[in-house]
Amino acid sequence: QVQLVESGGGSVQAGDSLRLSCAASGSFFSNYAMGWFRQAPGKEREFVSAISRRGTGTYYADFVKGRFTISRDNAKNTVYLQMNSLKPEDTAVYFCAASTVVGTTTNDDNYDYWGQGTQVTVSS
Repeated sequence: QVQLVESGGGSVQAGDSLRLSCAASGSFFSNYAMGWFRQAPGKEREFVSAISRRGTGTYYADFVKGRFTISRDNAKNTVYLQMNSLKPEDTAVYFCAASTVVGTTTNDDNYDYWGQGTQVTVSS
């Protein structure tokens, strides 16, 4: 079992930055690939970024490439999402999730544990 708690969301202006954190407790954090997803009002949940167990592999959705950076600190059981140059269309609830797959995965069906989410609101 893994418990995930996101933090770091908030309300910002377009062009600003935020760093989301996802703290994990429970089973060995380094056994899990981690991902970030988001869900905007009235839309389906979508993949944002993923990172492999040791942090050597990362993957990004096209709409965040060059703006967002995922990282992890296995000693702190935490995964991060640094979000720069935020746009109003980035407004959503952001979720972190844990997966036992090797490498990274964009498919939310492959994630076994989910956090409750943190709201990010970007105004123009």
